[in-house]
Order: sequence, then structure tokens, then C-alpha cells
Amino acid sequence: MNMYLVVILSILIVHYGLDLIVEILNVRHVCLDVPQEFRGYYDDEKYRRSQKYLKDRTVFSLVSSGFFLAVTIAFILTGGFNWIDQWARGFGQGSIVTGLIFAAALFLGLRILHIPFSLYSTFVIEEKYGFNRTTAKTFVTDFIKDILLTAVFGSAVFIAVVWFFESTGRWGWLYCWGFLVLYELFYYFIYPVAILPLFNKFIPLEEGELKTQIEEYARDQRFALAGIFTMDGSRRSAKSNAFFTGFGKFRRIALFDTLIKQHTTEELVSVLAHEIGHYKKKHILKHIGLSILSMGLMLYVLSFLINNPGLFSAFAMEQFSVYASLFFFGFLYAPISFVLGIMTMAISRRHEYQADRFAVMTYKKPQAMIDALKKLTVDNLSNLTPHPAKVFLEYSHPPVLKRIEAIKNINIGEIQ
Repeated sequence: MNMYLVVILSILIVHYGLDLIVEILNVRHVCLDVPQEFRGYYDDEKYRRSQKYLKDRTVFSLVSSGFFLAVTIAFILTGGFNWIDQWARGFGQGSIVTGLIFAAALFLGLRILHIPFSLYSTFVIEEKYGFNRTTAKTFVTDFIKDILLTAVFGSAVFIAVVWFFESTGRWGWLYCWGFLVLYELFYYFIYPVAILPLFNKFIPLEEGELKTQIEEYARDQRFALAGIFTMDGSRRSAKSNAFFTGFGKFRRIALFDTLIKQHTTEELVSVLAHEIGHYKKKHILKHIGLSILSMGLMLYVLSFLINNPGLFSAFAMEQFSVYASLFFFGFLYAPISFVLGIMTMAISRRHEYQADRFAVMTYKKPQAMIDALKKLTVDNLSNLTPHPAKVFLEYSHPPVLKRIEAIKNINIGEIQ
């Protein structure tokens, strides 16, 4: 049997098995009683509801990932990739156009398979727990917009990568890396002004205490803002959040309308102080830097597997191509990506602690930060006691109880 095929199937099965074990551990790790820290925020009924939400989401995740595992394995073993490739070649176009047809067919097929699961997640599970605000019209519109954006931006990247590897020989990975770095930086700039408004409305925050307090805090921290906006998050979900996006003159604050309704001014400023902390501590730049380095590593490894005979044989392919190599490489790169993901999550959790500390030290209202974290956790029915394995592998933020403990351990004398 082809060793590449054995390795790829093993990667797929082991990854699902690990995910299954971690999810079971996570569900069993749930604390039956409301932790002392959250008494007065979670009543017994709502706490049980949060546990049921966790279990429902876990079962759904395992069923959906199990389905796609089975489909993927079946598609590989039956020569599905070769069938799509031969169909794409039948149009008689060059390698780039043929590659686009090949990629589009796979992408659309996968998206179509995801539709029933997205519908169930949105209109059954999220609806059951009072989160869903998405209408059928919004769901369809979002789907179409996502397809079109992927067609525009995804095609540009795909064409560039295929062209560089076909035209520049052994240094193709380096040219691709340079192009993708420029593309990623470009995307960071246009995302807040061109992409986000396609999905949500951003209304300038009205004059009042909240806007005044945010502007005063930002001014004290010498943090320039292009604007403070309310985002219609309630259009799709009752969950709440806030975020910064963009750079330079495009930098802006976005507050979910659901967040504003549930929090006091001090709590909201604390949340935004946390986000400003990410900028002040250069977490965003560090994240971009790590992304660029991991991208370079990925492309370098890819350069050794372009048109690899053994790899193409594993997928029962009749002809070689750079565009198909990109897809097949993804299966082999998964373990490296997994390890890099664990490292990235660990760094991200450390950054969250640092941003929390920055917010407390600069805004000087630790209790407001704690109250904000508690309300966000309860409003979103978040898991208070995730299993350490789940946190280690998947959490970009520390568990909320750990964050609260860290905030309480800040020397109050330092704040005054």
C-alpha cells in the first residue's frame, strides 16, 4: 500500500480520535455546582442550561466532524480528486484556469455539504438556547457574500501561488511567501473598511457618557481612534462581544449592540482597555509576525512535495499539477499545523493575561473588569470549567476563572 496514503489516513483518523477523547474529557470535567465566584451571576437553572448547551454543541461537533471524516476518506479512496481533475481538464484550458475550476468544484462541494450542519447549528441549537437572531434571508445572503468574497480574494491568492511555483523554479516558495506577506498586510487594512460593512452595519456611537469615557481613556493612553461604532450583532445572535480592527487611520472600535445593553459604562471601558492593551503590548504585530513565519515554513515544506509521484499516487491521480499539489500537501502538513496551533494558542493565552493586566493597571477599576468578564461568560453560556487538555489544545483565551484569579492577584497598591 502507498505509504503516503497510510500516513494521510492515519493523520485523519488520529486527529478525530484525539478530538473525540478531548471532547469527552471536557464534558465530564463540568462542575455540577455553580463555582463560588459566579454565585449571584449564574442561578442553578441557568448554570444547568449552560452545561446542556456545552453538551449539545459537543455532540453536534463530533457528529459533524465524524461525517466529514467519513466523506473525506471515501472521496480519497474512490479517486474523487482524480475525477474532479479530469473533469476540470476537459475544458481544455491552461493550468491556472484548470486549477481554478478544480479548486472551485472542491470548495463549492464542501460548502454545500456544510449547509445542513450550518442550518442545524443556527436554527436548532442556537435557537433552542435563545441565541439565534438570524433570519433565513440573512443566512442565504451571508452564504452568497461569502462565496463571492472567496471567489475574488481566494482566486487571487490561488492564481499567484500556482504561477510562482510553475514559473520560478526552486525559489517559487520564496516568491509566494513575499506575495502572501504583502497580501496579508493589505487584507488587514481593507478588512475593516471594505469587508466587514458587507455583513454588518456600523453606526457611530451616539454622544453620551459612554463615548466620552472611551475617548477620555483613549486620549490618556495616547491611543488614536478613527471612530467608535455600534455593530448590529443582534442581527444574527444574542451573544455579545467587542473588538478593534484596522491600523493607523483605519483603526476603529466596534461594540456589539447586545454588549452595550448588558454592561455598565465602566465595564465597557474596561473591555476596551483590554483591547487597547493588545495594541500597546504589540500583540497584534507579534501575531502577524508569527503568522508570517509559519506561512514561510509551510511554503518551504510545500516546495519539496510539488508534483511528488508517491503523493499523487496516494490520491489515484493520473496527471501531475501544481494546483492539486496544494490540496494534497494540506493533508500531510496537518500535524505541523497542529503543533504550531498549540504554540500559537499558548502565546495567545499569555497575551490575554497581559491585556487584562494592562486594562486594570491603566483604567484602575479591577472590579469593573471582573464584572464584565462574568457578564460576558453568563450571557454567552460559556463553560466555566473546561478540561486542561481542551484549554491546552484549543483555547486562545484562558478560562474565565483563571483570568479573574489573575486580576485579583494584581497588587492593588500598584493600581493606586
